Amino acid sequence: MNSFDTLHDNFEHYFVKSNPQLLKSMFDATDVMPLWIADMDFKVAEPITRELQRLVDRGIYAYEFNTNMIFKAIADWNLKRHQLKLDSKAFIQVSGVLTGIALLIRELSNEGDGIIVQTPVYHQFYKIIETANRKIVRNPLKIVDGNYEMDFDDLEEKLKTENIKIILLCNPHNPVGRVWNKEELQKLTELANTYSVTIISDEIHSDIIYSKATFNSITSFNQNQQHIAIIGSPAKTFGMQSISNGYLYIANEAIFNRIKATVESMYLDHGNAFSTFATITAYTQGEEWVDNLITYIESSIGWIQDYLQKEIPKVKLFIPEGTYQIWLDFSALNLSDEALKQLIFEKAKLALAPGTWFDKNHSQFMRMNIASPLSKIKEAFYQLKTAVKEENKF
Repeated sequence: MNSFDTLHDNFEHYFVKSNPQLLKSMFDATDVMPLWIADMDFKVAEPITRELQRLVDRGIYAYEFNTNMIFKAIADWNLKRHQLKLDSKAFIQVSGVLTGIALLIRELSNEGDGIIVQTPVYHQFYKIIETANRKIVRNPLKIVDGNYEMDFDDLEEKLKTENIKIILLCNPHNPVGRVWNKEELQKLTELANTYSVTIISDEIHSDIIYSKATFNSITSFNQNQQHIAIIGSPAKTFGMQSISNGYLYIANEAIFNRIKATVESMYLDHGNAFSTFATITAYTQGEEWVDNLITYIESSIGWIQDYLQKEIPKVKLFIPEGTYQIWLDFSALNLSDEALKQLIFEKAKLALAPGTWFDKNHSQFMRMNIASPLSKIKEAFYQLKTAVKEENKF
């Protein structure tokens, strides 16, 4: 039996995704299968557990920082995994990825400036921009031959006409699962450079890449070194959301010094012994586990694709190139927005992330986390099929 097949208790009062009060507030039900948040139902790699246990057994928790070792581990990992050469001295540690993005937006733009997001996109981007009193400027992705692509004509028009200071890129893209290719990123950086705009690239999912795609960091297209990557957080790759930090990679020396000074002045650059040594262990001893994880989830995607085509053909799957989220289009069921919610939440008993979280125009879409044992994923789709059949939508 594959270790990823093991079902674990929900620990509903501890895990955010399965907390009854939270489920009730969002889905008006507590008896739903929680597949809405982007975290795993898998135990972390054994070396990480052993390292954490070593720290617990030691029983001493004095000040202990070793960011240089973390930065080297991240740089070595990216060189091996992605042939990406990174300077270990160009990293800045922050308490989390969203913290890093929020800080960069405040440092590199002014109130009222425009920040471009490519919708539908990770919903927390909106909060980060709005709470900084910046303007959200949407550059909607377009569907071409059944796949999402960047709309460069729309992007350039907005770069010309709006007061844009930052493009907030998501690569791999959450929720649609695209891994942007070299040609797309080259064109994006050329436009950004032409209009003197900084790209902040959220690359937290960069290690969850499937067999038909290749990850390319924005740092590979950094002709004038003005663009910034949020790279190296082990949160998504290793299932360490509660014990991980975020890492900014800034090749531009002037911007690096500016951001580093701000981070240090606010004491945001300190991790703790658990996050420090868990991160180092993940990047130095976790490769086999990650390879097995990707193989397992890609196999699950194959099962989902086949099942939907045969059993629920009106539900469209956008096959992801990366991340362990899938983006589902329910529009062919011809249900009202409210009826679709009732179908998914009340009848199928599934807690999926509504598409409107990611863009108000995507009310017929939902995102599903599939980093779970295949038996659980199958059960979810069996429940969906039953609910759709009862709606006479076959």
